[in-house]
Amino acid sequence: MISVKRLEETFRRLSAIGAQAGGGITRLAFSDEDWEARNYIRELMEAAGLAVRVDAFGNLIARREGLNPAAPVVMLGSHIDSVPNGGNYDGVAGVLAAIEVVRCLEEAGQQTVHPIEVVVFMAEESSRFGMATLGSKAFCGKLSLAQLEQYTDKQGVTLAQAMRGRGLAPENIGHARYDQAIKVFLELHIEQGKVLETMGKQIGIVTGIAAPTRLKVIVTGQADHSGATPMNMRQDALAAAAEIILLVEKLAGQESHNGTVGTTGMAKVEPGVMNVIPGRVELGIDLRGISAASKRQVLGELTAGIAEVQARRGVDMEIITLTDEKPVEISREIVEFLQNIAEEYGYANMLLPSGAGHDAMHVAEMAPTGMVFVPCKGGISHNPAEWASIDDIAAGARILLGAVRKLAESMETDNLG
Repeated sequence: MISVKRLEETFRRLSAIGAQAGGGITRLAFSDEDWEARNYIRELMEAAGLAVRVDAFGNLIARREGLNPAAPVVMLGSHIDSVPNGGNYDGVAGVLAAIEVVRCLEEAGQQTVHPIEVVVFMAEESSRFGMATLGSKAFCGKLSLAQLEQYTDKQGVTLAQAMRGRGLAPENIGHARYDQAIKVFLELHIEQGKVLETMGKQIGIVTGIAAPTRLKVIVTGQADHSGATPMNMRQDALAAAAEIILLVEKLAGQESHNGTVGTTGMAKVEPGVMNVIPGRVELGIDLRGISAASKRQVLGELTAGIAEVQARRGVDMEIITLTDEKPVEISREIVEFLQNIAEEYGYANMLLPSGAGHDAMHVAEMAPTGMVFVPCKGGISHNPAEWASIDDIAAGARILLGAVRKLAESMETDNLG
């Protein structure tokens, strides 16, 4: 039986690791705080009777053996790293709930035919190295040594250097690819939105996962004196960049009904002096959606619009694609399977897409995948005010437990793909 008290205690202890004096939690990937939290999670895994191993990227993989060790694995997981001054529920809920599920099976003395594994994916957040879901990408064989040497934090430390600092060998990154059969992967997560709370639902069954396309747009004009340069002789990089920012908002707004959103979350202006016309601007643009076609349309129109601004204003534009992920549609069979369990337990539930990306979106390329959402207060996430009810998290954990019992006890091949 899921222990609310035990879950509450593990959340409390983990919240102290990386806690900031002004509120919030900072556990950037591969930092001391991240590693301390990782060691605590490893202790919990071992206390739950799991055999823990570490892959070539540092992902923790904890196994509860099945009666048939060769049977496909029933897998649960999420992440524990955070954004700067983030909360203690994003990712953490999925990891602690997964460990609690295994502890319940151990306490009940319940053996399963299939092995069960709990995975803690490293570096899910993009906060340190500018790229998200790195651990699950490595897990799926989608991360190269060249990328490890390329991704750099604000202090100039490459991801490869950070790995070496933790005793990992970047040149072995190819060995991080998971090479066993997975029967199903399940991830519990806070919604990071306000739909469940607004609709009065305790559980959300995810139907699809939005994926980001992230661009760096570099606008190069001419830095000139703000007083001595007539308005019609300017090549103002910031004015051109402002048009692009508004274009992102306009195009995404037109496609929002199809689940596509757009954000310009970064603008670096040079030289950044009040009396100098900006000569260079670097924008960070995030397009994401649950429809690949809709996202492509926004991207195409944005690219055309950037070219038009470039020609009209006489500035140079460079578009660099940082990442271009594919949205994931979760199978109807898995959605119905999880929703039926929620109905069995009497939880008010609904179907909804995930606007945020998750590790599950990469694992979905390898195995049938499902996600369960629980509400977070006000829809707030990546923020010190991030909060979720422990009772809601326990409800989500009970659904995971029910799903694991059904999936791991039988050798039958379920039609979950």
